[in-house]
Amino acid sequence: MRLALMALLAWHDYRAEVRLSACAVLALVAVLAPLLVLFGLKFGLVTTLTERLERDPAVREVVPMGGGRFSAQAIAELAARPEVAFVVPRTRQIAATADLYPDAAGQALTVEMIPTAAGDPLVAPALLPDAPDQVLLSQRAAEKLGVRGGDVLSAAFGRQVGGRQEYQRTRLRVQGVLPLAAFPRDALFAPLALLEAAEDYRDGQAWPGYEPQVNTARVYPGFRLYAADLDGVERLRRYFAERQLEVATQAGVIAQVRSLSHNLSLVFWIIASLALAGAFAAMTASALATVERKRRALSVLRLLGFSTGALVAFVVLQALYTGVFGLLLAWGLYGMAETGLNRLFAPAAGEYACRLLPVHYLLALLLTLLCCLLAAASGGWRAARVEASEGLRDV
Repeated sequence: MRLALMALLAWHDYRAEVRLSACAVLALVAVLAPLLVLFGLKFGLVTTLTERLERDPAVREVVPMGGGRFSAQAIAELAARPEVAFVVPRTRQIAATADLYPDAAGQALTVEMIPTAAGDPLVAPALLPDAPDQVLLSQRAAEKLGVRGGDVLSAAFGRQVGGRQEYQRTRLRVQGVLPLAAFPRDALFAPLALLEAAEDYRDGQAWPGYEPQVNTARVYPGFRLYAADLDGVERLRRYFAERQLEVATQAGVIAQVRSLSHNLSLVFWIIASLALAGAFAAMTASALATVERKRRALSVLRLLGFSTGALVAFVVLQALYTGVFGLLLAWGLYGMAETGLNRLFAPAAGEYACRLLPVHYLLALLLTLLCCLLAAASGGWRAARVEASEGLRDV
């Protein structure tokens, strides 16, 4: 009951000195609003850059350099690693090309053949080929051939046998067209079975009377691999480095974004520490000045029977009022700044130049109230030393 009464007294006294209270609130806003905007810019910038990297499959791609020897079991072991989101073996590049014809009289277009399978980050699940004669084309290849999804192409695979050039033709159905952002070169995405058949044909393993060696395990010179996330890229790079396999990754780009985040955080906390230290000193001085200004009133309250805790609560509650009103006003100013900055600098839909999450607002509230409590502690300690005898002359 006494605490509720003291809270009411502190509120009425706070309102009675509205000009002084407003000055204290504005002084706090002058610190909080710029800090919120600064942290919002830092968080929005880093989040946008990180999300761009995560959305771009090329950043998560791990490309083996040079030729290797990978069995189907080795590829399966890679696929089982938690850092790997997608992996499929590749045939030799010299055998992974095809000549495409839009019609019988059309001009041939030589494209590279790229294996694909379920989970390919470049291919939407609805477009995934489910038969060896179904393929996807890159946008550049589709434009040059003048075809689109659902069209049928003629594909020719050439080889040289005994000084004689031979060709094998087949019909392929275009399942869909990949956007230019997914793959910028002339390419054909097909199930691995088609690439293996083309490689076998060019290796001379397809002629009348040929009997395949069923016991010979196929060995692949490379693979297409995408990490599950940005952290997985560096882990995979170290994994292959330990096995003396050189790979090309975007680990350097990812490290630059992480370094930028760390450096911006360091700059923010240095500025925030200096600003909060100044705000803390100002609030401490305000609390001490409040006690000195109201010393007689506090002594009368003690004379009326209010405890030491009640007098301390009087000072602390007024500091909390300042903190709450200051933070609410700072939030409002930040909201306007955030809207303006995002309209001016947001590069694309769904991206933010300045952004705070609900947890950041909650953290700002807790830190502000904690700072107010600590700043009011000195004033509360001074209020606790007020004696009842000091108020006798005013009774």
